[in-house]
Amino acid sequence: MENLENIDATSPECLQDPYPYYDRLRKEAPVFRDPKTGIVSVSTYDLVLEVNKRPKIFSSNFASLLNSGGKGSFDDEEQSILAEGMRRCDTMLTADPPEHARYKRMAMQALPHSRIMAMAPYITDVTNGLIDKFAADGKVEFKSQFAEMLPGIVIADALGIPREDIPMFQAWVRAAILRLNGNATPEERPALARSEIDMQTYFLKIMADRRENPGDDVVSDLIHASMQTEAGERPLDEPEIYSIVQQIFTAGQEATAHALTYALAQLLSHPEQLEAVMSDDNLVANMVEETVRHLSPSHNMWRIVKQDTVLGGVELKAGEPMLIRYGSANRDETKFDDAGQYDVRRENAKNHIAFGAGVHTCLGMTLARLEMVTAIPIILRRLKNLRFAHPDNPFSFATSHILRGVQSLELAFDPE
Repeated sequence: MENLENIDATSPECLQDPYPYYDRLRKEAPVFRDPKTGIVSVSTYDLVLEVNKRPKIFSSNFASLLNSGGKGSFDDEEQSILAEGMRRCDTMLTADPPEHARYKRMAMQALPHSRIMAMAPYITDVTNGLIDKFAADGKVEFKSQFAEMLPGIVIADALGIPREDIPMFQAWVRAAILRLNGNATPEERPALARSEIDMQTYFLKIMADRRENPGDDVVSDLIHASMQTEAGERPLDEPEIYSIVQQIFTAGQEATAHALTYALAQLLSHPEQLEAVMSDDNLVANMVEETVRHLSPSHNMWRIVKQDTVLGGVELKAGEPMLIRYGSANRDETKFDDAGQYDVRRENAKNHIAFGAGVHTCLGMTLARLEMVTAIPIILRRLKNLRFAHPDNPFSFATSHILRGVQSLELAFDPE
């Protein structure tokens, strides 16, 4: 058996199926410092939870690591392009308390729980409208034609972005994800940085318009709101608003699209469970929890060790980069029986930490759950005799170490 030290966790083979590697991490080295990279992996449920609950020690000020794809620095050309844009601003994902709480509170006020829960009829209409476009075809590439479009429309409408601009936005988001995941080659990264500048330019125009013509949307609410700081109340500036909006769109788009696609892939892979969900509406919510547990769309996330400490019996030094592995934690056999199995009846499925934990619990989890709980029963009801279009090789995973999801999902069904 190959030593852990010799395994390349970023290889395409490991990224396609990381779970054997995760199993070994949990059993052999729950806190593992990779000698090849110096990155510390945290892989068990309890230790990932502990890291999330100690933000003063394990910092989320990891923007340089995230935006550079794990390198921590940018090449000169990429840096020069990014310098043309707005200053980088750490708001929610890459901020620590107390700044994190201030920005998250602003986002929650613009997109409150009551506003989200009132969206169910609207999400139903969007779902049916998307299905109408391919219902007569008898086939669909589910990820691009539905799973990416539903959250894309919902978030665009909430932000006040014209629907005709959604494809452009999705292209920008895909470029951003390539940068974050570290998948891009050095030759590709300047073009991806240029895409970031294009997205900033677009949003500067949106913000200028909402300043003069406020509407019933999140961007307008953020522009005309005030944030409480030690120095008193002040409005958010443009880089702060852009950072919040970008995170809402990127997280709301990508994680939900991955979860929706994975739900269909797993249900079709387990016909008995598919039948159970179709015949019992009470199973739908738990199926959603099991889906996000089993997949963990936000698969790994960075932290920076802020001061010398000990975690899981391992001494850590200030400044060390860390990956907390949600995808491993949610397959921890000490927390979930037969954790590798997909089971829509799992009694403790909701105990997962796929939406994070502590102060960094995901802002968009309520909306993601609502979209899935609303859309999946409609899909299963309308698309009769739903099946894989290519049953011998139904799906594969995108090679990414930050976000995990099915690359594409070709389905067939009886035309309406």
